[in-house]
Amino acid sequence: MVQTSSFDQIKANPLTQSELDQLNAYWRACNYLAVGMIYLRANPLLHQPLQPDHVKRRLLGHWGASPALSFTYVHLNRLIKKHDLNAIFIAGPGHGAPGVLGPVYLEGTYSEIYPDKSEDVAGLEEFFRQFSFPGQIGSHCTPEMPGSIHEGGELGYSLSHAYGAVFDHPDLLATVVVGDGEAETGPLATAWHSNKFLNPVRDGAVLPILNLNGYKIANPSILARISPQELESLFVGYGYEPYLVEGSDPAAMHQMMAATLDVCIDQIRAIQTEARRSGEAQRPRWPMIILRSPKGWTGPREVDGHQVEGTWRSHQVPVSQIHSNPDHLQILQDWLSSYRPQELFDAEGKLIPELKALAPVGQRRMSANPVANGGLIRKELNLPNFRDFAVDLAHPGRIEVENTKIMGDYLREVMRRNLHTFRLFGPDETASNRLSSVYEVTPKTWMAQRQPEDADGGWLSPEGRVMEMLSEHTLQGWLEGYLLTGRHGLFHTYEAFAHVVDSMFNQHAKWLDICKQEVPWRSPISSLNILLSSLVWRQDHNGFSHQDPGFIDLVTNKSADVTRIYLPPDANCLLSVTDHCLRSTNYVNVIVADKQMHLQYLSMEEAVKHCTKGIGIWDWASNDDQGKAPDIPDVVMACCGDIPTMESLAATAILREEFPDLKVRFINVVDLYKLQPEREHPHGLSDRDFDSLFTPDKPVVFNFHGYPWLIHKLTYRRTRQERIHVRGYKEKGNINTPLELAIRNQIDRFNLVIDVIDRVPKLGSAAAYVKERMKNQIIDHLHHAYTHGVDRPEMTQWTWPFD
Repeated sequence: MVQTSSFDQIKANPLTQSELDQLNAYWRACNYLAVGMIYLRANPLLHQPLQPDHVKRRLLGHWGASPALSFTYVHLNRLIKKHDLNAIFIAGPGHGAPGVLGPVYLEGTYSEIYPDKSEDVAGLEEFFRQFSFPGQIGSHCTPEMPGSIHEGGELGYSLSHAYGAVFDHPDLLATVVVGDGEAETGPLATAWHSNKFLNPVRDGAVLPILNLNGYKIANPSILARISPQELESLFVGYGYEPYLVEGSDPAAMHQMMAATLDVCIDQIRAIQTEARRSGEAQRPRWPMIILRSPKGWTGPREVDGHQVEGTWRSHQVPVSQIHSNPDHLQILQDWLSSYRPQELFDAEGKLIPELKALAPVGQRRMSANPVANGGLIRKELNLPNFRDFAVDLAHPGRIEVENTKIMGDYLREVMRRNLHTFRLFGPDETASNRLSSVYEVTPKTWMAQRQPEDADGGWLSPEGRVMEMLSEHTLQGWLEGYLLTGRHGLFHTYEAFAHVVDSMFNQHAKWLDICKQEVPWRSPISSLNILLSSLVWRQDHNGFSHQDPGFIDLVTNKSADVTRIYLPPDANCLLSVTDHCLRSTNYVNVIVADKQMHLQYLSMEEAVKHCTKGIGIWDWASNDDQGKAPDIPDVVMACCGDIPTMESLAATAILREEFPDLKVRFINVVDLYKLQPEREHPHGLSDRDFDSLFTPDKPVVFNFHGYPWLIHKLTYRRTRQERIHVRGYKEKGNINTPLELAIRNQIDRFNLVIDVIDRVPKLGSAAAYVKERMKNQIIDHLHHAYTHGVDRPEMTQWTWPFD
């Protein structure tokens, strides 16, 4: 039973009868198009009696949320015309495309971008036929849809995307319809708190509309089954001023929605006007709307003796046996006819002029707003010269710095030069990840209450542009919304907990892939840059729970056209990589760099060359180039990642000292995708280049930052892949010293030396004493760690020994 709310509802009737009739007619046209998309492949305006052949053989799509989506869209069009609003529309309900595609088509944008979907009978037939059809468009608000910045393939991100869109867009209104099923997700629940970060002086506004239609796929929604008082208290507690629009009678609902939206817009404008007049950014109580309407509104009330409208049965395809059941065909005929399409479209299939005039024109149409095609308004960052932040080296492998601290110094100047187009996002870890130099330019965004003690290193301010919140979902959602609407940013998080946004990364990568491959009219947006720090090999204090380098495994599953992974071994390489990533577009760039003290290896010019190549021989660490042919190594020591690089170097030093005649080639990998063949990834090496570096037949001992099988995955097509022996993290960890953790996973220098002895035939039994010494070293260092809780000084203070 529907519970009557105790909310104060706005009872005004702002629409004249003529306005009401026209608004309702436009909405009828939207609903007709939504049903047509799901069902029809021919006879788009029922110029003939409906026949089974006019209906698609495979019926796909979702009807339930569509009427409420188009209802909201139509009313926003009225507001845009009334107030000349700069607005975009975000649809949260999954598979809600029919409810948005309809109004997008009616306002003409769709036909402008896709001329074959013209505003006539032939174009409308193509428009219907393409929906949820092989090789065409899906049932979400996909990248192919003009005006969309949010697909909704996975629920939970619509609200954070909306807030990200309006940061630093002071005149933008993002109206987001949140599905009541979506409202049950964790990411959406945290996103309601985004209002504590919205500055009315410099940001735009978000108007959330909770579409409380009562049901998900096959179950009631939670928020629809709690008391009105509890529902109201929930959103008051979130910091909103909730307004209720409730009912099922179209005329009454139109009046109520129009009146409520008028109040909300007036309230938003009053908040912004006062804040901008005074220059004081106080946290207001922003309005939001609870739209309580039947699921499947205006659809069939009953099918086969079961209630449909207002129940979960309206979620997808309410009438499905069109080709085998004449009664179902008749229901569909009656349903389509109930919208009276002959009153809405002329004989040529065009929307009649008096209805066409209800939509905004030009870029004021939400489907044509350039903000929703963010590449159109994107401007390049004004970047400092990263070389100015270089670590000066007199010799490789002799000094230590905190790599991400140097990165933070660089980001400080990026922020200084781009205060309105660049933001840094991270879950309460900006200082932990050594990026706190940015606070010299801008504090953390904070609109909630502040205490006196915050002044001592809290860095909280309404004027801040560093975004911190303990929800990786909300942070990445903000950043995605920020990027999709033309700006730039970077998201940093602890490596082990990047998995929190695994599926969120998936959705964004898929969005970019579709844009690059199939939607040429979308301009490139700034790349999603992700810094993974606090890495697996330096979790001696946090332990096993914080040891997981597997996020990059997931990234390698996505399209090679949109993913990039970099593991810079030192600060100068990290600077070069960061500058490159901030300049790039239409990628997800993952940078893996630790925050602790690490040895430095390359001068800035050497680092630039190394990062430009992505992989290379470090001649100063190698001894196989003796100036006479053939310079063929006995073994290749390869590495990728900061700690594995140091341990490989240390192993190489031992090998060169113990076996002076052993020819060792040392290779470092920055760009992980260099390991793949060029036919698999644009950055991949050709087989010729790979064999030139690694030789076609010599043993390769590869020390890797992550799980070892990832290297085998990337190199499985290479020549004699079985000769590539990989060490990496093997889920062996606890509260460890750095060397102990390395030993337990066999990426340490001693185990690497043993690996070489076992794989280079000419060493053989002659190396037995060296192998014994390596085993003894392992035992001694483990015993020292267990006894003293730290590694031996000769390990923690090790430097490259050769000149």
